[in-house]
Amino acid sequence: MSRFQHFIVATAGHVDHGKSALVKALTGTDPDRLPEEKARGITIDLGFAHLELPSLRPNDPPLLLGIVDVPGHEDFVKNMVAGVGSVDLALFVVAADDGWMPQTEEHLQILNYLGVPRAVVALTKVDLTQDEEGVGGAIRERLRGTPYADAPIVATSSVSGRGVDELKAALARVLDETPPPRNIGKPRLPVDRVFQLQGIGTVVTGTLTGGTLRRSQTVVIQPSEKPTRVRSIQSHSRDVESSEPGTRTALNLPDLAVEDIHRGDVVTLAELGGPSATLDVLVEISPRANYSLKDGARVKLHHGSGHTAAHLAFFAAKELVPGEHGLAQLRLEEPVFVFAGDRAILRDAAEQRTLAGAIVLDPDASRKGFRSGARGEILDRRAQAPQDILRYVASQLARDGVTRSTELLRKSRFSVEEIRECVARLTVGGEAVVAGGFVVNAAKWCAVRQKAVEAIDARHRAHPEQLGLPLNELRVTLAAEQTHGEIFGELVADLCRNEFVHVGAVIRRAAHRPALPEKLQAVGAKLRAALATKPFDPPSRQTLAPEARSQQALRFLIETGEAVEINADVVLAAEALTRAVESIRGFIRKHGPATVSELRQLLGSSRRVVVPLLERLDRDGVTLRQEDKRTLRP
Repeated sequence: MSRFQHFIVATAGHVDHGKSALVKALTGTDPDRLPEEKARGITIDLGFAHLELPSLRPNDPPLLLGIVDVPGHEDFVKNMVAGVGSVDLALFVVAADDGWMPQTEEHLQILNYLGVPRAVVALTKVDLTQDEEGVGGAIRERLRGTPYADAPIVATSSVSGRGVDELKAALARVLDETPPPRNIGKPRLPVDRVFQLQGIGTVVTGTLTGGTLRRSQTVVIQPSEKPTRVRSIQSHSRDVESSEPGTRTALNLPDLAVEDIHRGDVVTLAELGGPSATLDVLVEISPRANYSLKDGARVKLHHGSGHTAAHLAFFAAKELVPGEHGLAQLRLEEPVFVFAGDRAILRDAAEQRTLAGAIVLDPDASRKGFRSGARGEILDRRAQAPQDILRYVASQLARDGVTRSTELLRKSRFSVEEIRECVARLTVGGEAVVAGGFVVNAAKWCAVRQKAVEAIDARHRAHPEQLGLPLNELRVTLAAEQTHGEIFGELVADLCRNEFVHVGAVIRRAAHRPALPEKLQAVGAKLRAALATKPFDPPSRQTLAPEARSQQALRFLIETGEAVEINADVVLAAEALTRAVESIRGFIRKHGPATVSELRQLLGSSRRVVVPLLERLDRDGVTLRQEDKRTLRP
């Protein structure tokens, strides 16, 4: 399949203007497959065909067009919308004997709302008019001011075959200038057909966008979140190992019953997130429209191949009239699977008319406080340039403060690489900070860091005798900032790269030197003197610190490393401990293994001190007990 350039083309136009006949003339395939369609002579549901065209560029591979034929009757517009959600080009059909009709106009507005970038106009049934040039001029006038103002208009007749080759050439010419469908590594297949084949199982079809699906791949059905696997894939009637964006794709999902999946569901990957119940959107009404939209209206949201009822709430406006746009929230009656940047159609609840288009700005919006000024500013920033990734990333960081790197714009039309590059740009520009697996808004990071600094400094001022602020207390202090606990370690590491030191379970300024408060300085001096008088045989702890003030001072000496707690009863000055270790090592090196009694005599100490001292040296790996003697550990 890679030897082709893949594109999706959808028909559009009024009922009975010859769309299906034209598709058959182009491809040889009759897209009307239902008996009711044959009986009534009109298209009711989506039909499909494909067409291979040579590229007009000599060195480029040929074009493979998946063609979606849509119904033109006003009763089946919802089916029409299901077929044009992901197309590269519209084949806009106008009959020469009828000219511009109501569904011609409605379909044009739908194409515009959905952002279909290009069109080719087929003027059908030219053998039924005497004024071909006049009809063509009228169509051109109708297209004025739309994205299709310069679209080629090709006169055709499905009866005589006139213009069919010219129409193929026009399609090839326009598509040769069209960028290929984007592969952002986020495949989505909006399901438009579901059926069962004997011995095969459940099969679904749709137009694949955003990424590649492969045989044997594990996928998930949204919004039901049912997991399943792809047993086999067909694309344009060929068995393939994988299917690419811009292809009509059929998936065999043998683990699903046919009733477990429906039109409007999406086949995708579990890591791309879950369904949405509330959307923040930009609503726009064409200046060509005849209807307005009021705050609180119940509408039908058409997205991808599905639709669901929703309630509309505007951020500011009470009503939007033709030619206006505004921020709104859609509160869905059933969940959908939507990405930021997706386009959708709003129709009235009775499905009688198309009201507006919508661009999704936030696929996981909150209903709480949705009219807040800060939120409106963020959405307005996105609405000004809905395809600008920099605005999306910066606005999400401004709103959330902190987000996991893997979740940042996960449900968006941007690739992981594009998001990563954008974060790098914001980091260089001082607007973002990367902290481990998180991306943090720079202002948020600075505020949290400053709060941490203030908490450490406050502890130094209040308790100069302490080493610093325990990390668990700092964590509690910062919890009020609603900071992800996982970035706490990154914050501590950042502090310790600049002016701070992490010692054990405490963080302090590097320049901080613990000092006894004035009221304890005299007690501290007595303790130091008592420990220095008999350095290897000091008084018991109870004798050293019999009351609260001396206990507080002794705890300071131990915490600052000036004294060392050997056990619950014995405390040595740190200098004395160092000398004792050196003496014991020297004695054993010279005389060999030594008993407790020999080492006690060496130090001029008592068993009360020497026994726990040696037990500590055993634990620290200095000495090794062998029966009743100590040797040096290798």
